[in-house]
Amino acid sequence: MAATGGGDLSVGSRGFDLELRALGLTGLRVSPLGLGTVKFGRNQGVKYPRTFELPTDRAILNLLEMAWDLGINLLDTAPAYGASEERLGRLLRQCRREWVIVTKVGEDFSAGVSRFDFSAAATRASVERSLRRLGVETLDAVLIHSNGDDLAILEQEAALPVLRDLQQAGWVRAVGMSTKTVAGGLRAVEYCDVVMVTYNPRERADLPVIRAARDAGKGVLIKKALQSGHLDQSDADPVLAALRLIYGEPGVGSVVVGTLDPAHLRADAAAAEQALSA
Repeated sequence: MAATGGGDLSVGSRGFDLELRALGLTGLRVSPLGLGTVKFGRNQGVKYPRTFELPTDRAILNLLEMAWDLGINLLDTAPAYGASEERLGRLLRQCRREWVIVTKVGEDFSAGVSRFDFSAAATRASVERSLRRLGVETLDAVLIHSNGDDLAILEQEAALPVLRDLQQAGWVRAVGMSTKTVAGGLRAVEYCDVVMVTYNPRERADLPVIRAARDAGKGVLIKKALQSGHLDQSDADPVLAALRLIYGEPGVGSVVVGTLDPAHLRADAAAAEQALSA
């Protein structure tokens, strides 16, 4: 677990049913629901239904405390999420728990612009920067933040070999990729420890990736499970329907949802409990 740990709260002491599950064979145990933190640090160039202001430190701390109390131990961040890593690193000193932190390399966001760089130098510098920002000695999981050219990144760029070297050096526990294509996802299952894919009622193309990862003992993280707030409202409970679909696949480790609204987070956790108990 991340060095932000040290709190005396355990999953068993919280009284919730979001039992931790293995993230493939990485040795990491994660909650079936994870908290995405893009909205902690970036509100430009995002594809949400409504604009929003970046939250205050107090609002983030309250949300982190609630997440932990709901049984959530996984936090997903990235350099592409603006100030998210820096804010997490500072605020987690006040919310010390056994968090599992997932971050990324390959994409950076500054001055309102995303830039991709999968070179050896950029990958190493990104990991070093994430360690400093998050205030940890080891990163639990680092994923390559794909620009959409998954296969070329995995097969021709230096990012993955460098991550493997840093894993051997003890800087990173698990390496993987946040993919954008089925072919890239299947190759990531071959090459990596963890794959992050899109899966929801409207977008099911990555189902073969989820199943291949399960068969290979690789970890699976789900992004865009709730379609970034654009779920089909024709269903009586679209969040529950989406989570039932996703948790119906035994290979899934955690579903990452991003919100700044405590009520939404509580409702998502309740839906996750219900979906898992079905």
